Amino acid sequence: MKHAVMTGLSEADYLEGERTSQVRHEYVSGEVFAMAGGSKAHNIISGNVFSLLRNALRGSGCQTFIADMRVHVAAQSSYYYPDVVVTCAPGDLASDAPKDHLDFPVLIVEVLSPTTEAIDRREKMLAYRHIENLHEYVLIDQERRWVEVYRRTESGWIADLYSPEDVITLDTAKLNVGMDDVYDGSGVA
Repeated sequence: MKHAVMTGLSEADYLEGERTSQVRHEYVSGEVFAMAGGSKAHNIISGNVFSLLRNALRGSGCQTFIADMRVHVAAQSSYYYPDVVVTCAPGDLASDAPKDHLDFPVLIVEVLSPTTEAIDRREKMLAYRHIENLHEYVLIDQERRWVEVYRRTESGWIADLYSPEDVITLDTAKLNVGMDDVYDGSGVA
């Protein structure tokens, strides 16, 4: 009997391949996973959040990215594509910083879909917690008006849960926003 030896893809090979690929892939410790497309509601919600954050952070020295910017989780040897991400770190924004990924985000937003929710809640949440600069991880439901904001505190991570009547607070962006603004045009009631 012969055994095939399977070796994981190196980070360098992943990054090189991703630069020319027509399909986005996430990378987790040598394994590569193709990304699924999103729904209209998912896209609209992501766009709304991007716009709200970009406007709130204008002139602050922070930058907001949407969909195609990878986040590198060095401690986990992983790269993910969050729906929206904010960084304020010179290591991400300087002219000599990597052009295709961020290492020091302060805020990450994932819009939940039925196919990605479990990964966003478990794998990504656990991985993102290894990013020392990260202060808030936001999960937005695309099927009902429900937002979860996980915040890093001195004693650990806490969760704030927001229902349809609530105003969402994002400390890193100094932003208070209503559900109507997050879900505007998405068809989610």
